[in-house]
Amino acid sequence: MTITISKHARELGEQAAGKASEILLSAIRSCGKARLMLATGQSHFEFYEALLAMDIPWDKVEIFHLDEYIGIPASHKASFRNYLVTRFTSKINPSAVHLIDADQDPSLVIASLTEKLSEAPIDLGIVGIGDNGHIAFNDPPADFDTKELYQVVELDERCRTQQVNEGWFPSFEDVPKTAITATVALIMSCKAIVSVVPHKAKAAAVKETLEAAEITNLMPATMLRKHEQWFLYLDEESASLLNRDIYV
Repeated sequence: MTITISKHARELGEQAAGKASEILLSAIRSCGKARLMLATGQSHFEFYEALLAMDIPWDKVEIFHLDEYIGIPASHKASFRNYLVTRFTSKINPSAVHLIDADQDPSLVIASLTEKLSEAPIDLGIVGIGDNGHIAFNDPPADFDTKELYQVVELDERCRTQQVNEGWFPSFEDVPKTAITATVALIMSCKAIVSVVPHKAKAAAVKETLEAAEITNLMPATMLRKHEQWFLYLDEESASLLNRDIYV
């Protein structure tokens, strides 16, 4: 685990984008291509702006994404398909983009994604940490045992409240109750993970992720501590509850 603490979200985004670029370019040099899995959400605005400025041969990068709500169209402002296309993939020329089409039968969507993922491992996963400690939409208590790569999950109250607080939905009742998500197993299978976690709202989850006495599915992000190539990017606000003498 490597922790970088920046002054603010924009600096954090630039630092994380630099590391992501380094990992992708290394994979391209070694294998001629790279596979990238992407998170979405308010925490990643500055990261994607910075990543677009990186000199990366995107035509050699294949893109997957972590999760998507069931029950809203791709045109909805909260749709992660909408987010990725609008903010990122439409501005580059990737070799392929595999979005989670949650308008279709989830079992067929999962089967198709699983088949594509079986072709090669993910070189880099961009994975945030939710207010409740979730990674992707693996809310507590997360399934640490499944070997499936994607699954349908029910979203807990704190997760749905976070979506309202970030402005994606007008009310709690408007937030979908279910989603298709990359599993913890898939996240942990990524060769490297970069976590982009700014803002005060994430401070308690960050502290618990790093300082919980044990790895627990009640704080799913604690599992990231077991990954050998986990790069965690914080800002002063999200790191504000940490004992800085330990991490700096």
